[in-house]
Amino acid sequence: MEQFEVAVVGLGALGSAAAYQLARRGVKVVGFEQYELGHVRGASHDTSRIVRTSYGAERYVRLAQSAYRDWADLERATGERLLTVTGGVIFAPRSGPYDAADFATSLAAADVPYQLLEPAEVTKRWPQFRLTGEVETVYTADTGIAHAARTVAVLQLHARVLGAELRDRTPVRRVSPEQGGVIIHTEHGDVRAGKVIIAADAWTNDLLGPLGATIPLITMQEQVSYFKPARPEHFDQDRFPVWIWEDHHCFYGFPTYGEPTIKAARDLSENLMSPADRTFEPSPELLAELEDFLGRVIPDSGPPLRTVTCQYAITPNREFVLGPLAQHPDLIIALGAGHAFKFTPAIGRILADLALTGETGDDLSAFAVTTGSVGKAPG
Repeated sequence: MEQFEVAVVGLGALGSAAAYQLARRGVKVVGFEQYELGHVRGASHDTSRIVRTSYGAERYVRLAQSAYRDWADLERATGERLLTVTGGVIFAPRSGPYDAADFATSLAAADVPYQLLEPAEVTKRWPQFRLTGEVETVYTADTGIAHAARTVAVLQLHARVLGAELRDRTPVRRVSPEQGGVIIHTEHGDVRAGKVIIAADAWTNDLLGPLGATIPLITMQEQVSYFKPARPEHFDQDRFPVWIWEDHHCFYGFPTYGEPTIKAARDLSENLMSPADRTFEPSPELLAELEDFLGRVIPDSGPPLRTVTCQYAITPNREFVLGPLAQHPDLIIALGAGHAFKFTPAIGRILADLALTGETGDDLSAFAVTTGSVGKAPG
């Protein structure tokens, strides 16, 4: 049987980052992906993801600060430009469940510069927005865009260059922990590894269920849409920021990025379905809701051109799950709860640390693995 120091199951963003970090350290590592590399069945494809330090919880601000350092390190090591800094705003309606003061407090605690803006200041600076006096705004200059598909491809390419074996179209059917390691059973034969990182997102419980250790997960099909403004130059990166609308329904969007369109979506649409049940068909109701929102807040956004779907697997509280499984500590779990792409290089480093030493310099106390019955969508 083939022997490896570490195996990675799932080669989306987090698994690919872990494989890259392990190979960079000279570890004998193998990665398994059930589909082709770069596939569109998960949550790591398409072009753009938001990067930001602006969170309402200090633990995520500090992890984001680490991630920015890791992004810079990845760009230096690979010679690739993966981030584009544009500046960004968080809109928090005063009647909503989120408070701009929480963002300000967490940013200040981590010494991240920010500005609190009144609606008049926002529209003066970015006249593309239409805001009422009931909206608070937090601006951070370090917010920007990561190229999603390119990032994953770069991580996979350089992992291979550094010696990692990445095996696509190789589903892992089960994992069998044993004394001092784990047997990984695949469609193309079994291998043994000292540690296994499970970064399988919506498919995680397919592997943990037989071990009696399911993680509460809610799976759904999300979608993002691209809009064609009549004056796309008004939405260039130097004239329009990344934005997030934090309310009972959360929306977010981007300036132009690689084409004369702007991308927007609702986060956590609760379009519930499992990977096996995915339709890959966009919801016309969700698109209509998004168009209505943009028509009120960004009236010059233009008509929709196309909609792209992805798979979400979230925990009920939207916290990450990062760490070893208590029942089987040679299995390390990585779940990003639908908002982890911005942390990709940091999480890859953390997973490599956990696999090799069991310790990392980042505080993971809020992200411990908790198992139980699979959860339902809240509310």
